[in-house]
Amino acid sequence: MQTVFTDEQLKDPATRRSNEILRTCVHCGFCTATCPTYQVLGDELDSPRGRIYLIKDMLENDRVPDERTVRHIDRCLSCLACMTTCPSGVHYMHLVDHAREYIENKYKRPLTDRVLRWLLARILPYPMRFRVALLGAKIGRPFAWAMPDARLRAMLEMAPRQIPPVSRNDDPQSFAPAVTRKMRVALMTGCAQKALNTDINDATIRLLTRLGCEVVVAEGAGCCGALTHHMGKTDESHATAARNVKAWCAEMDGDGLDAIVINTSGCGTTVKDYGHMFRETAHAEDAARVSAIAMDVSEVLMKLDLPQSADRGLTVAYHAACSLQHGQQIKTYPKDLLKRAGFRIVEPADSHLCCGSAGTYNLMQPEISGQLKARKIRTLEAKKPDLIAAGNIGCMMQIGSGTELPIVHTVELLDWATGGPQPPALSAPGKRTPEVPVLR
Repeated sequence: MQTVFTDEQLKDPATRRSNEILRTCVHCGFCTATCPTYQVLGDELDSPRGRIYLIKDMLENDRVPDERTVRHIDRCLSCLACMTTCPSGVHYMHLVDHAREYIENKYKRPLTDRVLRWLLARILPYPMRFRVALLGAKIGRPFAWAMPDARLRAMLEMAPRQIPPVSRNDDPQSFAPAVTRKMRVALMTGCAQKALNTDINDATIRLLTRLGCEVVVAEGAGCCGALTHHMGKTDESHATAARNVKAWCAEMDGDGLDAIVINTSGCGTTVKDYGHMFRETAHAEDAARVSAIAMDVSEVLMKLDLPQSADRGLTVAYHAACSLQHGQQIKTYPKDLLKRAGFRIVEPADSHLCCGSAGTYNLMQPEISGQLKARKIRTLEAKKPDLIAAGNIGCMMQIGSGTELPIVHTVELLDWATGGPQPPALSAPGKRTPEVPVLR
């Protein structure tokens, strides 16, 4: 694709990167075949190719974004299926991230949009604030029908039936390996996940220590910054990410780290991109060090000696989170691990398509998100599994809100298969399995 940016425009690092990306696009349209929003809406401007044209026009002309451009870019899930499909290697993620930052800085949204986005940025990345908000949403959920805005209804309806108690395993500390130490790793405990489902981090710590890892929860680490990053709020997202870089580098420079383990794939995609995010800043070197050892939990487990288990007689429908299969290009590891643990794995039709969660997308674009959720659940249930497994809390909440099938994180099943407790989601309704303590 030919571009006409001026020399002055190209002095900006973000514009320079976008120019590189735009020039790799050859207009082939392969991306339209795997774009969820194009399949739902059928509008060329709601495909990656269409959005690329809109972004190019907006950036080249340095113009104030119009409502049409913002609408079509807002509808993008950032599922990155287009990047998996693209034969030319167009790095759409960096391009759309730049477009969102540009829009955030130059476009004045309607008041309701500004308020909702401000609330999400001030609540979701902070576990205790999020817990309070979930309690409020739980109380208000019976009155969701009265909400005039579909986005407000979606926010009330997202509250889980049960809000788990705080897990002290998420506090800064170190967990000793149960056998001879093979690795020393830092676990990213996240933000929203700590409020929505504490079983995931607990299971991860049990599993990793059982397989020979010393697990560290670093002082000062928290939200990865993805939620605000994808809203275009760059200063906020970078401030959050910088705290993680500082916390993990302190561990790397202290007793050392073999990996930074991330069990929420949406966070993993962002942390692995820290090197790019901070490339023109004083944090560049440290951010690159962090990105270099950031791994999804499945990548770490493939390096460890997960024991082969007998057939457990359970059929698991594996849902491939977009941020894992497209963002990180991890496609087989979770399935390989689950098979090794004795589970029979099935996959839904069109497994490359998004479930519609996509960070805050299901809250800000509830209609499109709802259509994608319904299709994903339909294809999962068609496989008649005993349960569903996924590697991302957002997907688990999205899919779990529309099916009676139990949905659990991959590590919960692997923990169970290697001696841990049965995942609570598989217990009888209202009955949690006894907790296996892992604290010092």
